[in-house]
Amino acid sequence: MSDKYEAIRLRNQLCFPLYLCAKEVTRKYTPLLEDLDLTYTQYVVMMFLWEQDGCTVHQIGDTLMLDPSTLTPLLKKLESKGYISRTRSETDERSLNIVLTEKGSALKDKALSVPEQMRCCIGLTPEEGAVLGGLIMKILRNIESTEKE
Repeated sequence: MSDKYEAIRLRNQLCFPLYLCAKEVTRKYTPLLEDLDLTYTQYVVMMFLWEQDGCTVHQIGDTLMLDPSTLTPLLKKLESKGYISRTRSETDERSLNIVLTEKGSALKDKALSVPEQMRCCIGLTPEEGAVLGGLIMKILRNIESTEKE
């Protein structure tokens, strides 16, 4: 006998394990980031800046999928901690340039242990992590492409 509600059972929803996993993984970062004086979202921004220093707020927001109402206070907080500097663009006064300070750059070395600690916590091999990451990025690309239609 068919159950017309099978499709909406919690156990059949991909969104639920994704939500739980994201919530729990983010929670596991909290004690690891305390030594860096960073929240998880600040850590993500700093990782972006460690790869691409000297960028605009717009570039950070686009790459990390963060809207200005989330990003602006986060960047102000990072600036108050002395990790970044925010300056108006000389060519476009509406644009803010974000640059790591010496203190922000030095934090990169302190952060080196975080990924390995998380790998141990999560319990996936590097190969499994790469596959999972690839699938999650595929989901995000698919969602993004359907929103543009």
